[in-house]
Amino acid sequence: MANSASGDSMVHRLVRVIAAFDSEHPTLSGAELARRAALPSSTAYRMVDELLAESLLDRDGQRLRLGTRLWELVSRGSKVLGLREAALPFMEDVQAVVGHHTTLGVIDQQDVLYIERIGSNNSTINITRVAGRLPIHATSTGLILTAFGPTEAQETFLRRLPKLTDATVTDPDELRRMLAEMRHSGYCVMPGTIVPESTGVAVPVFSADGTAIAGLSVVIPRENGPVQPSITALRTAARGISRALGWDGTLRDAIRRSL
Repeated sequence: MANSASGDSMVHRLVRVIAAFDSEHPTLSGAELARRAALPSSTAYRMVDELLAESLLDRDGQRLRLGTRLWELVSRGSKVLGLREAALPFMEDVQAVVGHHTTLGVIDQQDVLYIERIGSNNSTINITRVAGRLPIHATSTGLILTAFGPTEAQETFLRRLPKLTDATVTDPDELRRMLAEMRHSGYCVMPGTIVPESTGVAVPVFSADGTAIAGLSVVIPRENGPVQPSITALRTAARGISRALGWDGTLRDAIRRSL
């Protein structure tokens, strides 16, 4: 694609425009969009006109928002669509049993990307949101997927470990030990690693070929939270989701684990 004077490709500029919108900025003025996308005003306004013409952006009065056609196009070929559809009935069961926030996340680059969430008005603090990202090493979902992932992926993430709370584990040797325990037990319990008052509990979801492709998790109170009932409910639900995806119970590396 053609480059700008700064060397940015058109695709890179397009991604910056789309990424300028988030949960805290669902609508933007043209000037705000240019600033958040770090684009010259003339470039931003020209791109806005083209994106509006293709319905990839919508105009809401004097404000702009992501267009419904963008959602339509992404939904047609998204690899997470089938995963979400398979998981939702089981997530509802978990939320009904545990009574706290239930989430489904996948690893994307260096983060956990949350693709579904069922909330609870009476639950503990939870900062996860659909299409939101959190660091792999500080989430129960990220750690359980790393534990069941390839060794090279584990070593990559162990190189970048910022501390988020006093409970966030950043020592690589300690994390390696924890990952080995999670691989054996089949679940992860992480108290206070992002929000001091909360505990994340997660189990892996497997694809048809036995690869851990998602983490099913709940966020419960750190004090007196229902840890064991959460593990039981999550295991039951994860097995159901995995089988709905075609999993026959065989793990990719044929190592027996407690699931």
